[in-house]
Amino acid sequence: MPVAIEPSRKRPVNLTLNEALVTQAKAYTSNLSATMEALLADFVTSQQQAQRSRQQLADTCATDWNAVHAAVGSFADEHTTL
Repeated sequence: MPVAIEPSRKRPVNLTLNEALVTQAKAYTSNLSATMEALLADFVTSQQQAQRSRQQLADTCATDWNAVHAAVGSFADEHTTL
């Protein structure tokens, strides 16, 4: 799911970038800010997708473990002193 890029107020930010890399990048784009914004949006989208994937994996693991526990019980149940 792509990040929703709404036309919103823009503000200047300070970044520290490799000078040689910036010089090279300017040879490929006339609008470095727009290029960086697009790359940042792609990065945020990929991080959100990775986070959803990790959460889905954790949810599946918990569901599977709960099913095993419901079917077999817990090893510790045999050793409780309560």
